[in-house]
Amino acid sequence: MQADKINALPGQPEGVGFDQYAGYVTVDPVADRALFYYFVESPVDPSKKPLVLWLNGGPGCSSFGYGAMQELGPFRVNSDGETLYRNEYAWNNVANVIFLESPAGVGFSYSKNSSDYTSVGDRKTAQDSYIFLINWLERFPQYKTRDFYITGESYAGHYVPQLAYYILARNKNTTQTVINLKGIAIGNAWVDDVACTKGLFDFLWTHALNSDETNEGINKYCNFASEDSLTKKADADDNPIQCGKYQKQGLLELGDINLYGIYAPPCYTSALKSGSTGNVKNYDPCAEYYVNSYLNLAKVQAALHTKATNWSGCSDVGWTDSPTTILPEIRHLAREIRVWKYRRQGEDVSLEWALKKLNQFSADRIILKVKRYLWTMYYYVSIFNNYLRIDIII
Repeated sequence: MQADKINALPGQPEGVGFDQYAGYVTVDPVADRALFYYFVESPVDPSKKPLVLWLNGGPGCSSFGYGAMQELGPFRVNSDGETLYRNEYAWNNVANVIFLESPAGVGFSYSKNSSDYTSVGDRKTAQDSYIFLINWLERFPQYKTRDFYITGESYAGHYVPQLAYYILARNKNTTQTVINLKGIAIGNAWVDDVACTKGLFDFLWTHALNSDETNEGINKYCNFASEDSLTKKADADDNPIQCGKYQKQGLLELGDINLYGIYAPPCYTSALKSGSTGNVKNYDPCAEYYVNSYLNLAKVQAALHTKATNWSGCSDVGWTDSPTTILPEIRHLAREIRVWKYRRQGEDVSLEWALKKLNQFSADRIILKVKRYLWTMYYYVSIFNNYLRIDIII
């Protein structure tokens, strides 16, 4: 534990009142496969706060580079690529948060067996993440009985439910630590190929990001019915070649617009030179470039206790195992733990279709309690108000 403690990250602001740790946890000693983590404790009463694991998606994208450094972590990177400023809305204000780079090959995580980079998938990722947690809790035993939550976004709609499902199964038959899993939360999550693809292209068309011609082609040639559909009838003629053609056209029509924030400006070279404001309330579309520069500094990697690595936000891992739907796992989890899904307006609504499908999955329906809260997107405060949709599955 103490060997992983970070005295201070290079360029961090003064007055940091919480402990932070980083390093590797071995998940396969034979292959020398190890996963990198970054852990931040809460600045106030960390012993009374829950433990949260955050996972980004991809698959193959870094929970540290995106989740910690651009979204919910305690710091953001300035435009100089060398200094940090505080994120006043960081999740470690209310919890102790682990950011895990998984699977091996993503970010700083590595394996000495090259096949681990070319043959990986959901099942292996869940197993490695579970082993990581068991070994991490041995390193931080004070968290063994702490309330534990798994959270994430995008393809973590696969990671989070599958890891939770695996934990619950192992908890019932293990001589190792029983993980005190209380719930999961997934944002803008990809949980069902059919429902999420339909939701994505419906979103693009209803927000004037796709042409009528493209939308008509998708609805005509793409079969969005699945084996789990109650009707078991196709919505349109099933023509995979034409369907693929129109879907590709739909993504091309999106252009430089950020699918995860369609009202956000793109990053231009001039913006890179102009510099950030050092204020988390002012959205910076170039933040990804600042993070890439920062995490490739030798002094930063030394502070994080990593191997010398050419770090990148997303890696080209060979994905061989990706179920078409995770809804059965979510349905099972909802019987045992709390399940929370969320998205905001301005992001694609593919998850909406998946939750509708979940509620129709069988006669044994899950009750969805939906609450809507009016909120304001902090970096567009002068433009429009927004809604955050929260669906609690009980």
